[in-house]
Amino acid sequence: MSRTVMAPQQDRSRATRERLLESAVTLLSETGWNNTTVTTVAAHAGVSRGATQHHFPTRDDLFTAAIEHMTVARVHEVRTALAIHSGGRAPVREVLDSLVGLYTGPLFKAALQVWTAAAVDPVVREHIIPLEQTVAREAFRLASTLLNIDRENPRLRAIVAATLDLGRGLGLANILTDDAGRRTWVLDAWCTELEAIITAESPTP
Repeated sequence: MSRTVMAPQQDRSRATRERLLESAVTLLSETGWNNTTVTTVAAHAGVSRGATQHHFPTRDDLFTAAIEHMTVARVHEVRTALAIHSGGRAPVREVLDSLVGLYTGPLFKAALQVWTAAAVDPVVREHIIPLEQTVAREAFRLASTLLNIDRENPRLRAIVAATLDLGRGLGLANILTDDAGRRTWVLDAWCTELEAIITAESPTP
């Protein structure tokens, strides 16, 4: 078979695989871990069961790939936010909005479903821990870079970690109901505190 024939086939195969992974993440976010199966993913993606099993013979294969796909997407979100503010320190309130945005979108909701499964399934946990560590490192890099802080300063490192924990907690609070009003109030207050801490810890020129 010529390369010109193989290339479109490979492109279609990659597109099908991508569609299946996107559907898996969407269904995890919308219907949860237990209700997301190979069958429901195939139906959502508009792909036959046979074609789905060609790419992912088992549910474990599908979800291992979906978790990796989701991790790459979440890291991309972080790096995109970082690129927007590449010209130095961004306004603290904008940084907080960017960070909290990582924990209030569909990717976080899908990740939360995976965390819940990982809490009771050692196989899932084995897959998810190193991937979540990757996301955590990127989020920390995002926060410390946008705030333009000295990462060697123990207090500032702790403050960045606390900020990320705050964002994660606000994301969890938003799962069941729209928590936007309370989230704005909390972030306004934390912004004032964070600005004061950064100023106090920054070296004088």
